[in-house]
Amino acid sequence: MTFAVVGILGHFSKTVLLFFIPQVLNFLYSVPQLFRFIPCPRHRMPKHDPETDLLHISRTQFRVSELNVIGRFCYHVFRHLRLIRCELSTEDGGQTVTCNNFTIINFAILLTGPIREDRLNRLLVGFQLICALFAFTIRYPLAHYFYDAN
Repeated sequence: MTFAVVGILGHFSKTVLLFFIPQVLNFLYSVPQLFRFIPCPRHRMPKHDPETDLLHISRTQFRVSELNVIGRFCYHVFRHLRLIRCELSTEDGGQTVTCNNFTIINFAILLTGPIREDRLNRLLVGFQLICALFAFTIRYPLAHYFYDAN
């Protein structure tokens, strides 16, 4: 919030927004669960396995037939784009879907497989640094394409 306040009061909110690319991506990825189009458990953080000291994706369960139109659309789009990993089971006479929760942390684990917390942290910080370099590139060498010429 401090960065947002400084960006707004300093009149460089577009620049500050560029540095929040991972957070914006996380919000967009999380929208189906945040707005309850897809069931959202209370805790969406990865699960720690003390025996192997690895983090595993956290999961949610739901029935596609019980989702509203927007939820079914989000489910099918995310599944088609392979942004989620789903397992189908037929229990209690219906088809239950178990998939990972929609957070950028779970998505990173989905891409890498079970991972130690320190390695996941380095991966996410590295992603933040790459996005910051991208933001600096847009802000300075390419500024005349994205910002008004004042």
